[in-house]
Amino acid sequence: MTTVHEPTVPASAADLSVWPASATEPRPGDLAVGGVPLAEIADRFGTPVYVLDEAEVRSRCRTYREAFPNAEVLYAAKAFLCRALVHWMADEGLGLDVCSAGELQLAVTTGFPPERIVLHGNAKSPRDLDTALRLGVGRIVIDSPSEIARLAAAVGPDGHQKVMVRVVPGISAGGHAKIRTGTDDQQFGLSIADGYAQHAIARILDQPQLELTGLHCHLGSQITSVKPYLAAVRRMAGLLSRLHEQHGLVLPELDLGGGHGIAYRPGEEALDLTALARAVRTELAEACAAARLPVPRLIIEPGRAVVGPAGIALYRVLSVKRTGHHVFVAVDGGMGDNPRPALYGVRYAPRLIGRHSTAALAPVTVVGRHCEAGDILAADIELPADLHPGDLLAVPVAGAYHLSMASGYNLVGRPPVIAVRDGIARVLIRRESLEDIRNRDVGL
Repeated sequence: MTTVHEPTVPASAADLSVWPASATEPRPGDLAVGGVPLAEIADRFGTPVYVLDEAEVRSRCRTYREAFPNAEVLYAAKAFLCRALVHWMADEGLGLDVCSAGELQLAVTTGFPPERIVLHGNAKSPRDLDTALRLGVGRIVIDSPSEIARLAAAVGPDGHQKVMVRVVPGISAGGHAKIRTGTDDQQFGLSIADGYAQHAIARILDQPQLELTGLHCHLGSQITSVKPYLAAVRRMAGLLSRLHEQHGLVLPELDLGGGHGIAYRPGEEALDLTALARAVRTELAEACAAARLPVPRLIIEPGRAVVGPAGIALYRVLSVKRTGHHVFVAVDGGMGDNPRPALYGVRYAPRLIGRHSTAALAPVTVVGRHCEAGDILAADIELPADLHPGDLLAVPVAGAYHLSMASGYNLVGRPPVIAVRDGIARVLIRRESLEDIRNRDVGL
């Protein structure tokens, strides 16, 4: 572990508005997070390397707990999961939302209470369901009619399992077509419009070993407006009312999912969490009062908004090359550790660190080291014109959907994750080595 006691001054809010709150600039050109200089981390642990600000993660958990004091807050593990993060979520009073046996087992074997975990997913395997039942998961979100019979059979006539139903409210929201999940033309959930949700609920009620505790919906990701959530509340409340009329059913829980948008570059819009909490509470109370139903307990599932802004990716520049009218800056990572630009066209704001440059800014495109024309980390951004091999680039807002979606492309190996807090850096996940990759290959 490395302890740093250098005096620091607050960095410019305009320069570092999307960086962790602990970000400081000890001297021009340097940058520290959690009291640890990022250049020191790159030198000690190599690059590419991911840095996770523990205090920032914990602060964002507390912000959710304060904004939604009467709700159950579940961290969406798909954004990023490791054993340390499991402990942080337990400490801060959050539950977990998982979508595989792997995520579930990692959490439970780390000591997380299984009753505070919800399992969902549109295509749960027999192993997923068997693991959930064996470990005693709190709730399972049913996503298709076939899961009802499979789950009831797995539970057995004398067993018991709490379940929810994922409902498609027919609302389009999210930052990209590939991350919108609240509409009727995608693979998740059961539609209200065509009656599949209502039919599934009736079938669940015929299974005494399955206890239906509530409805679940998820609109998409990177949503920056409150309005879609209010529309979802109205449609879900309408379904609750119809279920009460048809079956005398009063469900105690309503899960509105996550998808809370964050800013990846200075000036971008983020979802106002306080406004969301206030508006959703009001809308839900009014809708339930009109239907003469008790207000169900709200459940929310933030992932990106908890861990995304707490992460930084550090890369070393390998080459600077002019081709036609473009300058390409190639770094030692790329789509192998961050596929999001290739998948969604995400844009980042990399920053030169480790030295102070007085050169004018010039347009460049930062590309990765992988053999794909789509391996572009940041297109048409401005960096100092004297950028050269050996320089360090830091990419903020790198905590979510980078390493959790990382691949083994070109057998490069996945980067390590380093936690920082109070001037101390420690390894959470070590770098994937060639030996790790070779040991999985047993085909000789």
